[in-house]
Amino acid sequence: MEKKAYTHVIWDFNGTVYDDVDACIQSANRLLGAYGLAPLPSKEEYRAKFGFPIIEYYTRLGFDFDRYPYAKLAVEWVDYYMEFSANSKVYEEIPSVLDAVRERGQEQWILSATEANMLKGQLKSLGILHRFHGVLGMDNIHAHSKEEIGLAWRREHPDACALMVGDTDHDAQVAAAMGVDCVLVAKGHQSKERLEQCKCLFVAESAAEILQLL
Repeated sequence: MEKKAYTHVIWDFNGTVYDDVDACIQSANRLLGAYGLAPLPSKEEYRAKFGFPIIEYYTRLGFDFDRYPYAKLAVEWVDYYMEFSANSKVYEEIPSVLDAVRERGQEQWILSATEANMLKGQLKSLGILHRFHGVLGMDNIHAHSKEEIGLAWRREHPDACALMVGDTDHDAQVAAAMGVDCVLVAKGHQSKERLEQCKCLFVAESAAEILQLL
């Protein structure tokens, strides 16, 4: 694939840099069980249902917000997630890929639907916060969309030639709104089949494959 003079690489966090898929499934199943709903039977089922905005994902899981307010569910889910993600790690290839991108001279940013302070705490505990020029997260835990954050970044960097790396159709949508290229990695929160329906340069098996573009 032909290389391009990218100046920035914008990384999604959950499912792209951070392997927290199992923790998210465990958290969802704990929440479902607490309200007497059927658990997700498999990772494939989770990847088929997960998406943004998160409130619609909760609907697909079977929650009735007239009975269970979304704001309450979101707080409970975060509590479960912090428990189950305690042992989650970055994907094995990520440190070397981040170092390789830095050696090429591109700025690296994180753009995530995770609440900003929570995100910075996770990056710090994983020992990779210093690898990023900036961290862009949400101002709440409800994870509606990160498009607005991405567009604000774009307005501040109008001349940037950026590559977005993500793992969901939402990442592709945000990249398109920002007018930047996108690669999706089929190791995270949505299936390869779903990702192949998106507008992106290609669907990778590993984040290491982006190095061929830089």
